[in-house]
Amino acid sequence: MSIKNKNLNLPIAIISIAIPVVVAVLFYLPRTHMEAGFNVHVLPLFHAILNSATAILLLASLYFIRHGQVQAHKVTNLTAVALSTVFLVSYVTYHFFVPSTHYGDINHDGMVDALEKAAAGSSRYVYYFVLLTHILLAIVIVPLVLFTVLRGLQSDFARHKKIARITWPIWFYVAITGVVVYVMISPYY
Repeated sequence: MSIKNKNLNLPIAIISIAIPVVVAVLFYLPRTHMEAGFNVHVLPLFHAILNSATAILLLASLYFIRHGQVQAHKVTNLTAVALSTVFLVSYVTYHFFVPSTHYGDINHDGMVDALEKAAAGSSRYVYYFVLLTHILLAIVIVPLVLFTVLRGLQSDFARHKKIARITWPIWFYVAITGVVVYVMISPYY
């Protein structure tokens, strides 16, 4: 049986629930004293590069489909999905080994005191707004991307186009805000 005839709603639902649960659990697990075998501190920059590349691929994908280049549209989207998958694995790896960085934590003690909050100023509110919307939409985007790709691969182009109009701007926002979050938090790494 080809993918065209398969109902993959349940696997997509399971994946869409499992990913945010695993990521959330990582933030509450006690940190191990294991070594990754490589410098995990380069991963946030790598994540920003992956997000940038994904955003560029999404722009290219939009260009290609608007100009009738269906095969190029398909390749760019599947490449964006692959990069997003690499991002997810790398993100989970990073947060397995490294505790979260707090915005404004100048002395790197894991807490932001009143002086550090004052030094960060109102940019804290911008950062947390961008971060919160990024996280919430990153959760939402997983099933949207999976259903959009599935509809395309099933050649159900009417439903693909309908869901893609919702998926594309959200996915693009998540990719761009991933870079913005990195740029804003990077002074505190």
